[in-house]
Amino acid sequence: MARGPIDLPQKLAAYVAAIGTRESAVQRRLRAVTRKIPFGTMQIGPDQAALMQVLVRALGAKRCIEIGTFTGYSSLAVALALPPGGKIICCDVSEEWTAVARRHWKMAGVEKKISLRLAPALDTLKTLKGKFDFVFIDADKTNYQNYYERCLKLVRRGGLIAIDNTLWHGNVINRRDRTADTRAIRAFNKKLRNDRRVEISLVPIGDGVTLALKR
Repeated sequence: MARGPIDLPQKLAAYVAAIGTRESAVQRRLRAVTRKIPFGTMQIGPDQAALMQVLVRALGAKRCIEIGTFTGYSSLAVALALPPGGKIICCDVSEEWTAVARRHWKMAGVEKKISLRLAPALDTLKTLKGKFDFVFIDADKTNYQNYYERCLKLVRRGGLIAIDNTLWHGNVINRRDRTADTRAIRAFNKKLRNDRRVEISLVPIGDGVTLALKR
């Protein structure tokens, strides 16, 4: 999701987007389109997209996975950062929202870098082989641990898994919130804190993004 418990004041957030990112015209257009549809706040913000692009380039990533594509803003950002021949496999179940994504991927000229798989993500992950460089997880929270475990097997040593919404609107510290999603995020965060297979950093951007670097 784009915004969470750590929102900047509106003017400062606008400054970050204007000065701290290099958002393309197609990215801006896709964000504007997504804002107008139901659940439009699920898209990440330009600051988070810029961070992901820097990470992808720093890793020298060529093979990427995204779990939860929605209208395609995050995958567009990653695809724009990939070198020629790079590929991102996108896992989603909504033909309606990913149709918006397809249009904008084509508009940006990166459609050949993106392979969309319309099926439950765990089913798609079971079919993948080889080593991947970068993974972005932003889907149903109750499956986060399952997605993470499978992706950890697919990611190379020194590869990175980025997990969105790990502050969950601040509800991770709200003891009265016992909903399934909140409990799932809390359990996942605790698991990663103790997982010595990775180096971690919970980055306070958007709704919280945890970076897990495979040892």
